[in-house]
Amino acid sequence: MTRSDSNGDDPVDFEVPDGATVFDQDVDPVETDEWLDALESVIAREGPLRAHYLVERLIRRARRRGVYLPYSANTAYINSIPESQERKSPGDHALEHRIRSIIRWNAMAMVVQANRESSELGGHIASFASAATLYDVGFNHFWRAPSESHGGDLLYIQGHSAPGIYARAYLEGRLSESQLHRFR
Repeated sequence: MTRSDSNGDDPVDFEVPDGATVFDQDVDPVETDEWLDALESVIAREGPLRAHYLVERLIRRARRRGVYLPYSANTAYINSIPESQERKSPGDHALEHRIRSIIRWNAMAMVVQANRESSELGGHIASFASAATLYDVGFNHFWRAPSESHGGDLLYIQGHSAPGIYARAYLEGRLSESQLHRFR
């Protein structure tokens, strides 16, 4: 098993096939710093593609020489887009946060009201609450209605998230208050 320290750089304690254990005790920190400095230099002078090429060549060479490198299908999350190249998120963040809060509140009120009428109706407000931001970003910036140039996006909304979707439709004026009262 492989674990990493907090910054994901150094392996900490994993098993190798013969039962030996490798620890994070660097026996030659000066050499390690030289290798890391060289990598930083390549990235700065020649770019990330060249650095990737060199690291892949080192891995292949190490494997050919019999060095055990444990395979891991899971890697630490690293944003693949450098911060300097990230696009600014569209929209008014403060306004969208406020609208999202109102939608969450209305969804919760719908579930509470339905439960007052009959406890058998239940309610799953946590399903929507946990995904509210994802729905909000999708509705505001990605999903599109039908138009002359686009057939429109077809969404499947998981049933337990329906209170939040109905609350949004009410806020947008697509559902009336009387329709909302018939929820469930």
